[in-house]
Amino acid sequence: MPAIPDAAPQNPTLAIATDKVAFIILKARAYDAKEPLTDDESGSNPTDDGDADILEDAPGDLTRQELADAIRALNEEEQINLVALAWLGRGTYDIGEWDQALETARTEHNKRTAQYLIGLPLLGDYLEEGLAAFGETINDEDAVE
Repeated sequence: MPAIPDAAPQNPTLAIATDKVAFIILKARAYDAKEPLTDDESGSNPTDDGDADILEDAPGDLTRQELADAIRALNEEEQINLVALAWLGRGTYDIGEWDQALETARTEHNKRTAQYLIGLPLLGDYLEEGLAAFGETINDEDAVE
């Protein structure tokens, strides 16, 4: 009797909705665009300074908080997938190692996931590259609050 060939390997599954990742990507890019406060004598309105103040990370700016809140709003499995997706986009793992990336993210998961991810330079780019490895793309309409 001839041997039955093994079934073709299944593509890995991403256990977080693309629209959630898209929203986090947009928030991460907005946060990454911020610069340290440099204009101590800001104009009375944004047009006085050519709208440059919007890119400054001023005290009370909610961009970082919105990003952290979006990550914290995910359930544990979604957070694990988000971390693994960032690692995939960063090149730490490739798509063939997705299960290993998930297992490592699961093992290292803790209550500081938002802090960890926010601390990754280029988080938005990493997540978008990770999605691309799954054959997914995003646009602004994908991002849902």
